[in-house]
Amino acid sequence: MKLLLIALGSMFLQQTFVSIGKVLPAVLAPVIIADLHYDAALVGIYFGLTSFFALFAQMGCGSFIMRYGPLRMSQVALIMLAFGTLCMSEGAKLMFLLSAIIGGGGAAISTPSSSQLLGRWSPPRLAPLVFSIKQTAVPAGLLIGGALGPSMAAGLGWRETVLISAAACLAFVFVMQPLRSTFDVDLQPKRAFRLADFPATIRSVLRDPALRNLSYASFAFNGMQQVMTAYFVIYMTTIGYDLVAAGYIFSVTVAIAVPGRILWGWLGSFHVAPRLVMAGMALGIALSGTLTALFTSSWPLVGIGAVAAILSASAMSWHGILLSETARLAPKGMAGSVTGGVLSFGQMGALLGPLIYAALLSATGSYGIGFFVCCIPSLLVGIRLLRQGKQLPEGAAEA
Repeated sequence: MKLLLIALGSMFLQQTFVSIGKVLPAVLAPVIIADLHYDAALVGIYFGLTSFFALFAQMGCGSFIMRYGPLRMSQVALIMLAFGTLCMSEGAKLMFLLSAIIGGGGAAISTPSSSQLLGRWSPPRLAPLVFSIKQTAVPAGLLIGGALGPSMAAGLGWRETVLISAAACLAFVFVMQPLRSTFDVDLQPKRAFRLADFPATIRSVLRDPALRNLSYASFAFNGMQQVMTAYFVIYMTTIGYDLVAAGYIFSVTVAIAVPGRILWGWLGSFHVAPRLVMAGMALGIALSGTLTALFTSSWPLVGIGAVAAILSASAMSWHGILLSETARLAPKGMAGSVTGGVLSFGQMGALLGPLIYAALLSATGSYGIGFFVCCIPSLLVGIRLLRQGKQLPEGAAEA
């Protein structure tokens, strides 16, 4: 149990730093756009490129995790994210492109790495809860970035803010180093990366019906999450809120995802089949995403907060239960690789979501219609999961 807690704590902090680095471009987008005179649609393009390169990183990271170890690859993830952030601080469009490539690829391998590590140390019955606790690091990072990012940018400048984030990532790399001898075990030093790893990773999840359904859910959920992360703050500024207020609204609503992830993990571990929990979240995304599309300046703050909280509790809270199911269904020793395969579909959603949103924004000038269109896949996934019927989770009968 002690080693499980150490593993959980280290992976929680690792993903918190990754989440802060990923959300800063979104919450700082209004001030960056104003400073550099860029078009707002470029935000969607930036996050689309991030997801594009993250897709390949997740499909190909399995061999590296098995060869070098999940903790080492967690360190690599933080180093790549830090250097991607450094590129962004320069401000030129080419450097933003490099930031999307390097930072996006680095952030993408953090979750498969942590899944490989926790999959080895988590008891199967507790896995949904353990993975959900670990994944609360994502909304925790979003909350920190959303709350502190705009204020720090106002006081220090946006470049200095992202540089501080990069320094924090690099510092934690050294903090994790003493843990390598404990957690990077059962390595395969002769394992080599091959181009065939890309299609092999996709085939490994598509040929298994259960993993295939998780892949569809990952696509829908991550697409809406990326849209919310990229555009929610900007959306709020278009209906009358200033940047700092919009950032706080974002951070407070995202904070709902912290207890939400633990709640879904607890339900999936002891009471309800994980697929039914995910079906409920999918329908929650469809409902709240549609209502978000209807936001105007006449909406009361309480109404906006309630809808955003539902969207956060669903679109921002699916990770733990989906990842624990993925690790449970993966062949022994392959949790990292299979997780990368399932999440690669999520990256496809994260790639297409912001690009579709950006295209709709450019074509219509409406921030709302993109939310409506991007919640449709979640509606279809929710219906698909419900049609599968009830399925008791392992250990639920004894709970």
